[in-house]
Amino acid sequence: MTSSTRPKNELKQSPAKTSSNGFLSDVWTNFLRWNLKKLREPFVLVFALVEPLVFLVLFSQVFGQLAGPAVPDGDYLAYLVPAIIILSALITAAGSGTGFVQDIESGMFEKTLVSPMSRTAVFCGKVLSDLLLIMVPTLFVLSLGYVAGTPVTTGLLGIGGILGVALVFSVWFMSFSNILGVVTGSTRVTGIVTNLVQLPLLFASTAFVPVDALPGWLQIVSAGNPITYGVNAARTIMLSGWDWSVIGPSLGILGVLDLVLGGIAVYVLTRASSTAVW
Repeated sequence: MTSSTRPKNELKQSPAKTSSNGFLSDVWTNFLRWNLKKLREPFVLVFALVEPLVFLVLFSQVFGQLAGPAVPDGDYLAYLVPAIIILSALITAAGSGTGFVQDIESGMFEKTLVSPMSRTAVFCGKVLSDLLLIMVPTLFVLSLGYVAGTPVTTGLLGIGGILGVALVFSVWFMSFSNILGVVTGSTRVTGIVTNLVQLPLLFASTAFVPVDALPGWLQIVSAGNPITYGVNAARTIMLSGWDWSVIGPSLGILGVLDLVLGGIAVYVLTRASSTAVW
């Protein structure tokens, strides 16, 4: 039977093929593609820089007088900088899933599904592109903190550590956002659900006030909140030093979340079909 007369269901078996370029090459191809898309939308980078600046000023003024006396040394700005870093990473991660929605709407997603590229490579390339974007506001906020008189006590190594915490923290929520984007195929639904999840988690954490200042039931919620682990790890590196009794468990828990939700995201991509996402 010639290729022109093959049944359509036989042609749909092409995703099972293996790319001749190799896994790393497929990751690199997807990484470049998503970065090129971001370069065509420079507002994304501008927003990534303006947003943390606005939040840093706003939250320092709103919570500074109320929570300032409860934080160590009463320096609320120093307490807030790591929280803004994690908040910026969270917001960028929340918007990650809309990229797949745009691909679905443009038809690019269907082309990806029938390509021989590894679904894991497709996902990893996109995640790495979003992680690169997260690095920009993280370094920007740390620079703002330094100018405002709140440097990282652990120096350049600590800056690298905080950057690493922000990246590890963001992958789990990035995966969640991408799962929503592929399953729903809707920018609106993806945005609503991610906001519905991230806002309660944010205010039920130690991002803006110490855990002792939270009501009893919120202290329990905060103890299992991923945002708390990200903020505590970044804050410890910035203000206290390399206390691995805090940093180690925090990164361990976030790493497990990354693997679980990342695995689900790859599974969803693998199972996806053009009919399922439409």
